[in-house]
Parts: sequence; C-alpha cells; structure tokens
Amino acid sequence: MDSSLAPATSGKLKRDVHFFGLLFASTTSIVGSGWLFGAYHAARLAGPLSIWSWVVGAAIIMLIALCFAELAALFPRSGALVHMSHASHGEGLGRIWGWILFLAYVPVPAVEGEAIVTYANNYLPYFIQPGGSGLLTLTGFVVCALLLGLLALLNLLAVRLLLRINSTVTIWKIAVPLLTVVVLIAASSRWNVTAAAPGTYQFDGIFTALPVAGVIFSFLGFRTAIDLGGETANPGRNIPLAVIGSVLLAAVLYVLLQVAFLFALSPGDLANGWDHLSFSGQAGPFAGIAAALGLGWMATLLYVDAYISPGGTGLMYLTAGARILFALGETDTGPKWLTALNKAQAPWLAVVVMWAVGVLFLLPFPAWQLMVGYITSTTVLTYGLGPIVLLVLRRSQPTLTRPFRLKGAEILAPLAFVCSNWIIYWTGFRTNSVLFLVIAGGFSLYAAQHHFIAKKAAADFGWRYIAWLLPWFGGIWLISALGGIGGGYGLLGFWQGVALTALWSLLVIVLALRSALPAAETAELMIRMERTM
Repeated sequence: MDSSLAPATSGKLKRDVHFFGLLFASTTSIVGSGWLFGAYHAARLAGPLSIWSWVVGAAIIMLIALCFAELAALFPRSGALVHMSHASHGEGLGRIWGWILFLAYVPVPAVEGEAIVTYANNYLPYFIQPGGSGLLTLTGFVVCALLLGLLALLNLLAVRLLLRINSTVTIWKIAVPLLTVVVLIAASSRWNVTAAAPGTYQFDGIFTALPVAGVIFSFLGFRTAIDLGGETANPGRNIPLAVIGSVLLAAVLYVLLQVAFLFALSPGDLANGWDHLSFSGQAGPFAGIAAALGLGWMATLLYVDAYISPGGTGLMYLTAGARILFALGETDTGPKWLTALNKAQAPWLAVVVMWAVGVLFLLPFPAWQLMVGYITSTTVLTYGLGPIVLLVLRRSQPTLTRPFRLKGAEILAPLAFVCSNWIIYWTGFRTNSVLFLVIAGGFSLYAAQHHFIAKKAAADFGWRYIAWLLPWFGGIWLISALGGIGGGYGLLGFWQGVALTALWSLLVIVLALRSALPAAETAELMIRMERTM
C-alpha cells in the first residue's frame, strides 16, 4: 500500500457532525468581516451598480460551489481539497495544491482580527495608525496576535462542541445584518440615490469590485463544510446541501445589505462623487451611517457585532485550515506530526501552526484591505482546481457512484474555471505578480528538495502531470500584465482582457485533461483513500 495514503497512526476524526452543523459552519465562515466593509468599498467602485457586483459574485461562487459539491460527496473526509488533487493529477499536484491551500486559509483568521481592531479603533484609538491607511500600530499587532491565540484555544475543543458554539454565533451573525437592513431602510429618506453623481463610477466597476472591494472574499467560506467532510455521518447528502445552502443564504443577505447601505447615504456623502464617498465614521461604515442617522443603539450593536462576526469566521477558518494541515500530514505532503490529535480528537499541532503562521502574516499585510487582496487572489486560484478535477473524474471514472451529480457539468465546470480566472485577472497585475512570485518560489524550493536533498527520481516528481500549471499561471499573469487593471500596462481594453482570459482558460482545460493520471491509476488511488477513512 502506498505510504502516502496510509492511515495516520495518531487516530481518526469523529463523524458526529450533523447537517445544520455543516451549514452553520460554512455560513459563519462566509458572513464575517466582508459584510462590515464590502458594501462601502463596492459603492466607491461601482456606485449604485454595486448591487450587481453581489449578484454576479454570488453567481460565480455558486458555479464553483456546485462543482465542489459533487467532488465533496466523493471525498467525504477532512481536508478533502488536498485528496482531490491527488486523484486527478497525482502526488506532485497534491503536494503543491495542499500548500497553496494552506497559504489561502492561514491569513483569514488574521484578517478577521484586523477587522475587529479596525472597528474598535473608532472608540479605542490605539490600534490603527492615523491618516486613513488602516495600518496597525504595535498595540494593534499585539491585540490581533492575542485574538488569534483565543481562536486557537477554542479550536482545541472537540469539533462537536466547537460547532455547537458556532451554531449559536451563526444565529447572531445572520440576525444582526438582517436587522441592519430593516433599520437602515426604515430610517433612510428614500431619495433617488441610483441617479446620484453620474459619471463618477464605471460599468466595469461591477467586476473590478469583485476582488478589490472584498465581494468575492465575502463568499469564500463555503468550503468549510467540505473541509469538515470527514466528520459528518452522511456526507453524500449533508455536504452538498450545506455548501449550496450557505451560498444562497449569504447571497440574499449581501444584496439586501448593499441596497440598505445605498439608500442610507445622504446627498452630502456623495458631494465629491462615488469614488470619493466619505462620511463620519467610514472606517466602520455601517456603524458610521447608523450614527449619522441618529441610531446610536444600532451603531453600538454593530460595534459589538464587529467582534462576533469576524471572530466567528476566524474561528471556523482556523478550524478548516487545521484540517488542511491534517490532510497534508496524512498524505505525507507535510510532516506526520500534523496528524497528532489531543484527547478531544482535535489536530492540536496543526492548530498551533495555524496560529503562529497567521501572526506572521500580520507583518507584510498590516491592514484589512491589504490582506483581503492577497486572500482573494490566492483562494480563487485554488478554486480553479475544482472544475478541473470534476472534468477529469467524469472522463476517467464515468461509472463511479456519485451521491450528488451536477447536471450539465460539461458546460458548468468549464464556465466555473473561466470565472475563477476572471477574478484573478480583475484582481490586478500588481497583486497577481506577488501571488505568482510566491508560488514560483515555493515550487522551486519543493523541486529542489525533491531532486537534490531527498535525491528522488525525476519520474516520482510527476512532471508530466503538473506541467500544465506553467501555461495556466504564466498565461494569466501575462494577460494581467497586458491589461489595465491594478498596475497593468493597459495594452488590452477591459473586455479584450476578459475575452482573452476566457479563451486561454479553455486551452488550459484541454492541457489539464491531457495531463491527468491514467484512469486505472486514479481508480486505484481512490480505493486506497477509502481504506484510510
């Protein structure tokens, strides 16, 4: 039996999580700091069209979520995203993808900590540097590190108790935004805000707001139900329903919040146009608007929620990230000690790693909006693998029993892959350059370790199965450079860049399918995975 898929010697995770536990886990991972800031930043980019940013964002995420819903039912285990990549393109891609996933998950608790101190700075002005940049002070850094430590301690509880706590938090996290919608709409003057300040926003702001304003970031938590898949008794039913349900709940909530935000603005707030939208307390946008409308009690409630919503999301991301690390240890992609479980059957060493690395991420990204850009680009990159794996398994394992089967996958999966790459393109050349530089550096270290330190055979590295990553990453980076978004050279118009990204994505799909493992090898790998469950 392949040692990379051998059972962890430290034990197995309990399967005692019910459907609502998974649904609330994904929902609370989605509804975090994004709703507290996203409406404000989206309005500055797209004006009244920002409502459509949330509709488009929800549609894109739902496409991707549907692909992952089918895959999650086939890989009902914690850290399933790591195992999926092994099945389609072998151990080489599994190793690379596993660590990219970790780099996407680990900064989220940190950014939620930054959200908490940013809101708190409105009444405790010790955490953020003056000047409107949102950068942490030394005190703010220390408080964020302590907040991450508290989330780590909670993660040492049994997952059943952890999700019970989270279910209570989720009810609050849904109730407060809904109350905010009702109160702001009731208190607004209902003036024609949709016709205000024309010419100070652009139609393409609908799309650039997706990564830049935190719209996509606000939906990223849907995969938490997948990460906890090894801890539910009926994964074929519970995981797809939880994934799809959480996206639908969040979509309705976010659209209503954007509508409420727009209609709560006053004409004076737009005196300098949408791109210079400004009002008192804008560092905590919803609380600032509530205070301006004379709703002091609502502002106070929102300041309280600024602890609970980001805290709940940070808690669940630290949980999910620890499961990713658990899977890395389980497949020999990472150290075996990552699979160590405490008496509550929680992967405690993985939790410690999540805390320590999360604190380190506060150093290069000491502001909420800086961290959000990185998280969005990295996480959406990991989304792209889902549609690819789905297409590979549909082709190589057509008779496989699928508890959830996505209808029209031959069309929807390629469309989901194209949408993933669009989001990366809209993130901008500057952010993409950092993203692909980090990936290139990590890949180089991994290749050097394999060939020169471990002195393993080149055939074991799996070059023939991962070579398609170069045209994928390199092509998107080049198109981003030619475009005019976020530091690009502007040689391509907005829609030209969109069209070229779509065409390149379809070419990458062809390359990825041709580079997949032989059907027999994929079938053998999946059988081995079942033995370790």
